[in-house]
Amino acid sequence: MSTTTAWDVPALRARLARAASAATAAEVDALLVTPGSDLRYLLGVPGESFERLTCLVLPAEGTPVLVVPKLEQPGYAAVPTADLGVEVAAWVDGEDPYRLVTNLLGNARRRVAVADVMPALHALRLRDARPEVEQVLAGPVLRELRMLKDATEIDALARAGAAIDRVHARMGEWLRVGRTEAEVGADIAAAIVAEGHTEAAFVIVGSGPNGASPHHALGDRVIEPGDVVVVDIGGPVAEGYNSDCTRTYVLGQPAQPDVADTYAVLQEAQRAAVEAVRPGVTAGEVDAAARDRITAAGFGDYFIHRTGHGIGLDVHEEPYIGGGSDLELRPGMAFSVEPGIYLPGRWGARIEDIVVVTEDGVRRLNNRPHELAVLPA
Repeated sequence: MSTTTAWDVPALRARLARAASAATAAEVDALLVTPGSDLRYLLGVPGESFERLTCLVLPAEGTPVLVVPKLEQPGYAAVPTADLGVEVAAWVDGEDPYRLVTNLLGNARRRVAVADVMPALHALRLRDARPEVEQVLAGPVLRELRMLKDATEIDALARAGAAIDRVHARMGEWLRVGRTEAEVGADIAAAIVAEGHTEAAFVIVGSGPNGASPHHALGDRVIEPGDVVVVDIGGPVAEGYNSDCTRTYVLGQPAQPDVADTYAVLQEAQRAAVEAVRPGVTAGEVDAAARDRITAAGFGDYFIHRTGHGIGLDVHEEPYIGGGSDLELRPGMAFSVEPGIYLPGRWGARIEDIVVVTEDGVRRLNNRPHELAVLPA
């Protein structure tokens, strides 16, 4: 198991303390956090859940305890638990880790928040061990903490954004007539790692009519002259923070006669939405800045998703930028702005940048041109 390259102990201690305070405010006696982005946020360590239970027991009041199988304990050895004020309780096969967790909770605990991504295998067995204890989701408790990125987090997001920009700058190396989406996607995935990510989290290459499916991913379709191609790519850098950027390309002269005019509408909508971002504006108002322009041009029925999503240790996290949301933007929030127009059976287009709310406006973390990128046919 790899860990972050450096341990910011004061920052992690502050996160643990804020999480405990958030639990108190939510009237939750403890947070039960299994491996995933929440645990990485709190302890700085990546990992995944297996059939053996690993769980941070973070009480609203008291000492946090990391419950971990003894055979997996070496993977957490680098975590500065003593400096963080976290105790470690290792268990071996034959012992009951669920009873261990519930014993740590004590008899006074009546309401716990379990990690949103905790496997049912563990959540249900914890419930069986203490059926009188109510389980709620930890996501809403930790939401406020994770939505507001600090300077270190924003720096990691900015480096991820610059790295994915470098991949888009090289698109002409791979996106060519006669190649399949899957072939292009394999080259892009390799470049994502070469340009500074630890992996390619996702690669979407939607050519021609496939571009009208926002999450098409990859297929065996051969790219043809005049195809409009949506390329949506991203992945994490070493600290775990992600990139996510979409640009739309065309191979030579567009085969469809309405591409230029329709794309101009999309470009204006994305620009307007980014310019709407500032503290105090609601997420719904940012969505409306894009959606109103697309609707006014007659394409409202073809913009079929929200305008954006938060990004950080997860590619999709709070805040979500959607219609009707009254969530007020605050400095430190990071999210995508990605309106799209999708014409079924014909073609589609999307423009996506990651932005951060600043004290007085907005900062783009992606800086590639927004024009329809024309590549040789």
